[in-house]
Amino acid sequence: MRRLVLAWGAFLAVLAAAPAAASAQPMTAAQALTSALNSGMSKIGREASAYVVDLNTGQTLYSKAANVGRMPASVEKLYTTSTALLRFGPSATLSTTVWGSGSVNSAGTFDGILYLRGGGDPTFGSSSFDRIAYGTGATVQQLVSNLVRSQHIKAFDGRIVGDESYFDSLRGTPATGYQADLPDVEGELSALSFDRGFANLEGTSRQMRPALYATQQFAAALKAAGVKVPRNTPIYTGHTPSGMRKLAVVQSPNMAKLIQLTNTPSDNYFAEMLLKGLGARFGGAGTTAAGVAVVRQEVQSQFGITPAFDDGSGLSRTDSTTPIQVVTLLQKMYTNPYFFNSLATTGQTGTLQYEGVGTAAQNVCHGKTGTLHDVANLAGYCRARDGHELAFAFLANGLGDPDYVHMIEGNDLAAALAKYDG
Repeated sequence: MRRLVLAWGAFLAVLAAAPAAASAQPMTAAQALTSALNSGMSKIGREASAYVVDLNTGQTLYSKAANVGRMPASVEKLYTTSTALLRFGPSATLSTTVWGSGSVNSAGTFDGILYLRGGGDPTFGSSSFDRIAYGTGATVQQLVSNLVRSQHIKAFDGRIVGDESYFDSLRGTPATGYQADLPDVEGELSALSFDRGFANLEGTSRQMRPALYATQQFAAALKAAGVKVPRNTPIYTGHTPSGMRKLAVVQSPNMAKLIQLTNTPSDNYFAEMLLKGLGARFGGAGTTAAGVAVVRQEVQSQFGITPAFDDGSGLSRTDSTTPIQVVTLLQKMYTNPYFFNSLATTGQTGTLQYEGVGTAAQNVCHGKTGTLHDVANLAGYCRARDGHELAFAFLANGLGDPDYVHMIEGNDLAAALAKYDG
């Protein structure tokens, strides 16, 4: 009888447990993703927002305070570079040009005035600097070579004038009071800037007059190419008058390469130079404000969004955008290979080189980081385990340790997207 009671009790226990076991179904892929993202977001802080969309289905996979404006920091560069790519086109280049008045005599001496006119090329500089900094670029040596070859110049007798009038003469951004600031702006803004306005290869010292310095380096390159230039040759800055002849030109890398040099390493100087270039070409003035107006118009007309910003790099603390706005841009630009290829690759390149290493996100997530002293953002694309491409934006402000949050974004959040198997 005792055995019968025990057996009956065990049977009843199994029956009681059966409904509980039946209810403990495994989480769906969407539920697992939400749980993983909630866990990661909880580690970041209260001033954090996120938005994730499956580009293959158009389905929103995750949303947290997605309409709340946050400081984008360098995620702002996505607006600048997408506009540059759409307005200029991927094959467009920026020109640094030599104009002149005068003539070359039978002995090969150019007698007259040479005007070195900048076109806002952020790569213009010396061959050694460009090789180290970018692995490409428009060099003063190539410009001089083009001039000597086209004009058959062996000597020069006259004046050399540097012209930076394509842009205004403000060296910084709204965040720096438009003053030069090497640590933040990472260069000096000028339509005729040489080696980013650095006075040394390390970038710890700046040129006080970048356009004049560029013109002096042009004269030195003429001498180095074997052109006889008198020691007392007048060298100064001014405007190129109308009626001058174009004598030589050197072109920047194409726009596809320029935005890659902007986004992958998150280069503030390139972003601000491109912004002024947009203003000069499409906004009526080579100014930060004119460039901002062009970008605002472009992102509203092309993407239907209206983020708030007053610069091109995201240094300004008055910039504001939402995760939904960022993802909207990413959705529209996804099929543009030049834009996609401009982004850093998790665990591989640029500002994402050390994020997500050894996780599912490595080499399958591509994005743009954004960092200020209290901001850590990440936005971009992740190829999920099911083969779908996900567009995402994680924006976190009000932080004490941005490095810690970047680790969470790369190791936890992006990795969760890469693991999604919907």
